Amino acid sequence: MRRKVVIDSGEVSDASIRQVASASLIGSVVEWYDFFLYGTMAALVFNAEFFPSVDPVTGTIAAFATFAAGFVLRPLGGVIFGHLGDRLGRKPMLVVTMMIMGLATFAMGLLPTYDAIGVAAPVLLVALRMLQGIGLGGEWGGAVLLCVEHAPQKHRGWYSSWPQLGVPIGLLLSTGSVKALGLLGEEALVEYAWRIPFLASIVLVAIGLFIRLKIDEPPAFRELVQDDARVRMPLLEVVRRHPKVTLLAMGARISESVTFNVYNAFLVTYVVTVLGLPNTLALNALLVAAVVGFGVILFSASVSDRIGRRPVFAAGAALAFVSAFPIFAGINTGSQLWITVAVVVGWGVAACTMFGPEGVLFAELYPTRVRYSGMSTVYQLGVLPSGAVAPLICTSLVAWAGSSWPAAVYVMAMAAITLVSLAFLPETYRRALHGQDHAGEAAIDDSLTEVSA
Repeated sequence: MRRKVVIDSGEVSDASIRQVASASLIGSVVEWYDFFLYGTMAALVFNAEFFPSVDPVTGTIAAFATFAAGFVLRPLGGVIFGHLGDRLGRKPMLVVTMMIMGLATFAMGLLPTYDAIGVAAPVLLVALRMLQGIGLGGEWGGAVLLCVEHAPQKHRGWYSSWPQLGVPIGLLLSTGSVKALGLLGEEALVEYAWRIPFLASIVLVAIGLFIRLKIDEPPAFRELVQDDARVRMPLLEVVRRHPKVTLLAMGARISESVTFNVYNAFLVTYVVTVLGLPNTLALNALLVAAVVGFGVILFSASVSDRIGRRPVFAAGAALAFVSAFPIFAGINTGSQLWITVAVVVGWGVAACTMFGPEGVLFAELYPTRVRYSGMSTVYQLGVLPSGAVAPLICTSLVAWAGSSWPAAVYVMAMAAITLVSLAFLPETYRRALHGQDHAGEAAIDDSLTEVSA
């Protein structure tokens, strides 16, 4: 007889939870594969193929500006699909967002370059990047919610980490594909081979759609519909009734976002452009970091089910703070060993320690009727002053100073913001998913009162 586990509203089988988690994971892999692939190609190919009329450094900055464009549209995706997800359901939004992201990436593989159609090439590239951002903006919240709202309370962190695994797996697949194409030679990569991984993403999209169409809505949302408790404007309720929670959660988001994107997108450019080393050194390091990060995400999320979300998240931010200068010192040696160690510490351990419990922490801060909108707002708006511009800021700082120390200071400053924000956020790991309309705001008021006293 199949064992049943009790959740906050109803029962689901172990097999059902695993199916839901798998569906969330495959979609997340598609989304992050697409997103990371663009970041890597922006560093290696797009600066020459879509911005050839400027010098290499300016071309790289322009390519990273298009990288940031995807982040700028993520809040819009979060608002649109957060609203629809709270109104119509989690499942249909996940199908639509994956199609948007996957088809935009496939179309990138078909784009003519600047030499073929002139200025229209970078314009189309930016437009497709924006579609990627809209898709990813709506995808993340729904994928995490499927797991959180299906999972037993004592294992919400563990199951919510499954869609988070899309980040290291997506990085592993995208970096591995670029590295494999590198065997064809740099000239072949720039001329035509860069298109292959973009076009191949359509296979992942087809698999993801097949799996996602077979899952059910979470019990928490079905209960919301049955009770006719949905609100007309979920985002407006988030702003009016949960402002402190939202702002502090956005602050907590910053370090994870910066650390990921500095040690991913910026790193490849820094190693190649500033240090003059082969891109394989950075790509090899990222591959190792992705493998380590896979285990760290699962471990940190599982630990958060036992000791709480905040201490685990804070441990990752603290590591990002203290390791920033040693990481760049290791990268500056030019040694494959030290570059790998540096990236594993910064990306695979510090960032992934925060990323593991991040989804469940943000989900537990909001009641069911605005949960999709609330956590999407936190995640997507929180990335704008941090991860969206991190590669661009670091490239500009290094060009200005002629050294990596300003980039390290930037990473430390963002980690400090996260640690302060976490100090005032409530602990949520024992919280039920119902009846928590103002619990977060009340807990924050108590914290602020204690500090002022």
